Amino acid sequence: MPVRPRLRSLAAAVAALPLALAATALPSAAAAEPDQYVALGDSYAAGNGTGWPDLSLSCYRSSLAYAPLVAKARPNTSLTFRACSGAETGDVTGGQTAALSSSTDFVTVSIGGNDVGFVDLILSCVNSWDEKLCRSTVAKVEARIDAELPAKLDATYADIRTHAPGAKVMVVGYPKPFGGAVSCSQASGVNTREAGLLDGVSAHLDRVLAARAKAAGFTYLDPAATFTGHEVCSATPFVWGKKTGLLDIYHPTRAGYRDGFAPLVRAAMG
Repeated sequence: MPVRPRLRSLAAAVAALPLALAATALPSAAAAEPDQYVALGDSYAAGNGTGWPDLSLSCYRSSLAYAPLVAKARPNTSLTFRACSGAETGDVTGGQTAALSSSTDFVTVSIGGNDVGFVDLILSCVNSWDEKLCRSTVAKVEARIDAELPAKLDATYADIRTHAPGAKVMVVGYPKPFGGAVSCSQASGVNTREAGLLDGVSAHLDRVLAARAKAAGFTYLDPAATFTGHEVCSATPFVWGKKTGLLDIYHPTRAGYRDGFAPLVRAAMG
């Protein structure tokens, strides 16, 4: 074979090499795109209790809340943080879910407590010595959990699925604060009977959250798995009791977000 045709063949092969390399590089480039994680919900997702609302003072978003901790620890994860203190289900559907899209890979949502009167419950049972008032408020909240909350959760979960059709959605439950112990100063103002009532409300709320999450095809994350043994009067509490700041009382401590919630979310995300 003449030399010139050989040179032409070699030149053609060299010219085609960048295209071949580019083709083989495409899957790697696609795999390098970060997982899109969106965190929705109320004060238990935003970070109340951390004492550090560094990301948003008005919403009390904290870099020490579970979502930022998970996103920081999990490789190749990009977080959009929309949870806001005081949020109800209507706030999730009325604004927070706008952050979701078909590109969203993971969603966490902590919501429902404010819809049934969590603040009234705390004020009636924790800041009052009137057990009758506490019992009355507990009864009202229990009734609202059954009568009002399921439909609100169903509408919220449907909206999340509409906005993020391919995402894995994780519904995060609420921890029981007392575990029966009220012997410490953090539990001041709550007797054993009231502590049992408040733990019972949390358990009732979590049962409804779990049932509606299952009906929606979502994953329910049970906080009992990591919070049990770390109640208000434990040696290492994951929940505050009667803390000075009204926005922090009966919310997770920094340890609660870090060692209570974050491991649940991280394990579920894989």
